[in-house]
Amino acid sequence: MTYVILGCGYTGKRVAKVLIERGEQVVATSRHPENLDLPGATCIRLDTEDPDSVQSLASIIDPGARVLYSLPVRVTLAGTPASRVVYLSTTGVYGETEVVDETTLPAPRNPREHFRYDEEIEVARGSWETLILRPAAIYGPYRGVHVALLESRHKLWGDGSNYVSRIHVDDLAELCVAGLDSQVTGAFPVADAEACPAIEIARFCAKLLKLPEPQGSGELPAEDTRRVNRRVDGSHICGLLGVTLRHPSYRTGIPESLDLEGDSRRVS
Repeated sequence: MTYVILGCGYTGKRVAKVLIERGEQVVATSRHPENLDLPGATCIRLDTEDPDSVQSLASIIDPGARVLYSLPVRVTLAGTPASRVVYLSTTGVYGETEVVDETTLPAPRNPREHFRYDEEIEVARGSWETLILRPAAIYGPYRGVHVALLESRHKLWGDGSNYVSRIHVDDLAELCVAGLDSQVTGAFPVADAEACPAIEIARFCAKLLKLPEPQGSGELPAEDTRRVNRRVDGSHICGLLGVTLRHPSYRTGIPESLDLEGDSRRVS
């Protein structure tokens, strides 16, 4: 069995590492494969802006391969002999829907959201088994609200009372691996068990970092993802895949991320 990771970025690289540690045959793609640092994997260049690179895609997918499609841009999988594709989409496809679970229908509003939903449809048309995962905001070491606060680029929409859901990157990676190995098909939202107002998590991070309490920032552009007001229930896909989240709440995920970053400003 070969596993192909299309897009070894923040999530894809973690999925590749889990599979390599398990002894699987892994093909990892990146625009800069020399930077992947994935001993045991076959690392191949995939540049979606280079037609020759994209055309070579079929040659790296062995018959029966299981593919994680973790790219925010379109690549053509038609004609490849994959047996299963797990596509990482986004809860953005739900548009303005405020409460989301496995029964919620997509309602994209803008070109970015329509693009991701259209790609879901395109992937699902293939001859392979398809599982679509729609993650909420992905956070973890070096990524998330705590990083934005440290870099003085965090902004709240209005007073920050809008609800935001999220998923720790390691939990998402575990769901991806389980999804690749399963026979579950369909499309499901992915999130931890504690959606909360944006101001709440910002205050939590500020306290850990000994920073001033965040204040509302007023208006944001219409398509800014920080305007989201959405509570996501991702429990159904966890049950189907038999995954128990290591971080069901940001209250454990963010402190662990800071520990891994070695940030000395965190409250002990």
